[in-house]
Amino acid sequence: MKALVLFSGGVDSTTCLGMAIEKYGKENVYTLSVSYGQKHNKEIESADKIARYYGVEHYYLDLAKIFEYSDCSLLKHSGQDIPADSYAEQLKKTGGAPVSTYVPFRNGLFLSSAASFAISKGCDVIYYGAHSDDAAGNAYPDCSEEFNRAMNEAIYLGSGKSLRIEAPFVNWTKADVVKKGLELKVPYQYSWSCYEGGDKPCGKCGTCIDRAKAFEKNGVTDPALQ
Repeated sequence: MKALVLFSGGVDSTTCLGMAIEKYGKENVYTLSVSYGQKHNKEIESADKIARYYGVEHYYLDLAKIFEYSDCSLLKHSGQDIPADSYAEQLKKTGGAPVSTYVPFRNGLFLSSAASFAISKGCDVIYYGAHSDDAAGNAYPDCSEEFNRAMNEAIYLGSGKSLRIEAPFVNWTKADVVKKGLELKVPYQYSWSCYEGGDKPCGKCGTCIDRAKAFEKNGVTDPALQ
């Protein structure tokens, strides 16, 4: 069996990659990184480092054109600043609507594109790193268990029942994800989660805050900060 990992170079997708390699062997695992017009290339650079670390094939796809009308704060052309708040604080301000860093239907688009690629490469499964913290409060609705179930059914049927989705963390917290990654000794030191593109993580955006808490709950310092 072969697996394709949707690979951002962050904590969740890096842990997915470690799990896929453990299960299928690196010779049967591909990685796919997607550019969507984000404000920096740190994610892609990190993904490339990690793919080289593991010795797996790494592919790229540019879908930025689709998001050119979105005002998501993660995008280069957006007029919005990236919020320097936790997701919980951001949701208080949005009244329960998705946060400003929600890229419209991004996971749906990524998974659909990945399905076409995966079928072409003879893969049996697509791994992606959605987890329950991101889905909480409707911050990122395309990370929910319901969304994953619907996309899995669509891709399974649309592939002639030859391809499925594996979202191992959909009911896990980010701390659970980090715990698993530490067990697998994944190279978190090369990963990048921050929404800003500086030399070091900003420590203030929602994903930096979540990442720091996840490592703290596991009693370790984030290797990327050492």
